[in-house]
Amino acid sequence: MNSPDELPRLRMAPRETAGALERRLERERELELRRRERELEEVPLAPLRIGSVPYLNAVPLTRGIEDQIVLAAPSALAQMLREGKIDAALVSITEVLLHDAYEVLDGIAVASLGEVKSVFLAHRRSLEELDTIHCDTASLTSVNLLRVLLAERGLKPQFVPLADYANAPYLDGVLLIGDPAIRFARERPAHTLWDLGEAWYELTRLPFVYAVWALRRDVDTAAIRRVLRDAASFGRDTLDYIISSRTEFDLEFRKDYLGWHIHFHLGPDEKKGIQKFMELLRRHGNEPVYEPRFVS
Repeated sequence: MNSPDELPRLRMAPRETAGALERRLERERELELRRRERELEEVPLAPLRIGSVPYLNAVPLTRGIEDQIVLAAPSALAQMLREGKIDAALVSITEVLLHDAYEVLDGIAVASLGEVKSVFLAHRRSLEELDTIHCDTASLTSVNLLRVLLAERGLKPQFVPLADYANAPYLDGVLLIGDPAIRFARERPAHTLWDLGEAWYELTRLPFVYAVWALRRDVDTAAIRRVLRDAASFGRDTLDYIISSRTEFDLEFRKDYLGWHIHFHLGPDEKKGIQKFMELLRRHGNEPVYEPRFVS
């Protein structure tokens, strides 16, 4: 037995090396990410009808729920919302601004600050010489963004639907969006590419918001909002994994596109960008433009 003046000798745990500590922290992080992924996969989404777009730029917003959502073009998702076939969807911001029927999930968006890479006007003649532009109508936001950017330059060409992406290389002016636009650009066409995200930033010095989570007002979306917030949080935390594991395009492009050109937050600057877009829609259009209603 130790005397009162003697202290028991403590056995110290062996000191971890920097490498061992890093490996342990990485294992713990992987276990936590797997736990979060299991929780999202186990959420019963059948009654929580959600739609998203089949583009690379939306992948981080649906991490963990990919197999439980409807995938369709933004315009098709908007139609499904209006018909009550789904309760929430990642839709073009224009759908929210021109139809007073939705709430918008705050904090989450698909946006860019400058060059976006996947929304552009491909043109073989100067902008001033274009009298007709063929438009991919999958996203009315892109169509309206192009319309107001040209109108601010005093240009008002005719807009017609693009019948087939296969025709794009042969047209003098064509608006392309999403993954098909990226593929078109990577084929080195004989067109000049006018990136609309970059054009918007040069005009306004603000981000542009392309898509938001729109929620029907006539249903209780509390559970949907929770799922979408968790999925977006999980996507942000595992963005490096998404970039490395996806197969669209090549790794360097995915790093550049998802890590730099696209961002997924909807903050004060993005809302200023939305307000500026609303101002220009009112200036150059004839339709009513409604204030978005943000909900947490």
